[in-house]
Amino acid sequence: MATIAHGSGTSHARTERAAAGTLVGTREAATRYVMAGLRIALGWVFLWAFLDKLFGLGHETTSKAAWINGGNPTRGFLSKGAEGPFTGFYHSIAGAGWVNWLFMIGLLTIGVALIAGIGVRIAAVAGGLLLVMMWTVVLPPANNVFMDDHLIYAGVLATLALTGAGDTLGFGRWWSRIPVVARNPWLK
Repeated sequence: MATIAHGSGTSHARTERAAAGTLVGTREAATRYVMAGLRIALGWVFLWAFLDKLFGLGHETTSKAAWINGGNPTRGFLSKGAEGPFTGFYHSIAGAGWVNWLFMIGLLTIGVALIAGIGVRIAAVAGGLLLVMMWTVVLPPANNVFMDDHLIYAGVLATLALTGAGDTLGFGRWWSRIPVVARNPWLK
């Protein structure tokens, strides 16, 4: 009788361990898909900003103000939206050609990299820098003492870079096997 009970206990323990392993595997898979979803969504935020400013799709930028129609993607935000300790700096670079090009190239490349799942680490650093700079334009933020969505997005980008979020629903695994990327993991 004791042997049967002991055997049943062992079988029960194995079943519990197997169930726990399945739960952990399911949780890890769910986390990977959530991170991939956040990566793609945040990539779309950057890509949409690029497309709207380039073509004037009418959401934030009118067709008349589109970059392809001679509009200036940084002048309005940096000259009219800048407040706080960095106002002078942002007013001095508002609308400069090099600022427009860097801003637009940044929006495009960050958005495409995040959506594709390639170069997520570089995109996260560049995107985080861009977002923190945009946060400094509006200091102090209108709805909080210091926190706003720019800092939240920067934190999400850091999390995406640290978790290999480009591997799920993206080309991250393929990208990491490219010889130059394999030799330089910071390119992942």
